Amino acid sequence: MADQYNTNEEKILKDSHTKEIDLINRDPKQINEDVVKVDFEDVIAEPDGTHSMDGVWKVSYTTFTVSKYWCYRVLSAIFGIPVALLWGFCFACISFCHIWAVMPCIKSYLIETQCLSRIYSLCIHTFCDPLFEALGKIFSSVRVALRKEV
Repeated sequence: MADQYNTNEEKILKDSHTKEIDLINRDPKQINEDVVKVDFEDVIAEPDGTHSMDGVWKVSYTTFTVSKYWCYRVLSAIFGIPVALLWGFCFACISFCHIWAVMPCIKSYLIETQCLSRIYSLCIHTFCDPLFEALGKIFSSVRVALRKEV
């Protein structure tokens, strides 16, 4: 039973680092849906009355599409892995700072403010509550009569 538990634990640990990626849908959360999805029609458009020759329009479309496709592929082949390494390092540093510096500082601050809050509350209840209670008793016997004179 213990061997089965250790095997499952190792499998879960291994699976978290070797997650299968989807090679078809590479933007499953659609974070770049509106930002970088640019087609020929989004950039170049000829209004009515100013049309180029049909052949020029077709070749322009093909040139734009193919050059965008291959330029992206070449740039991602050259810079993709180094940039991924850089961003992985950057987010690892952010996670490290958040886990080991930010959250302990926030927790420490909350502990200190809770202590100060109790002292403040104690002072208010000790000094202000009796004062306001006495003032309330003094003014509780005041009666106000509102008359409307015509």
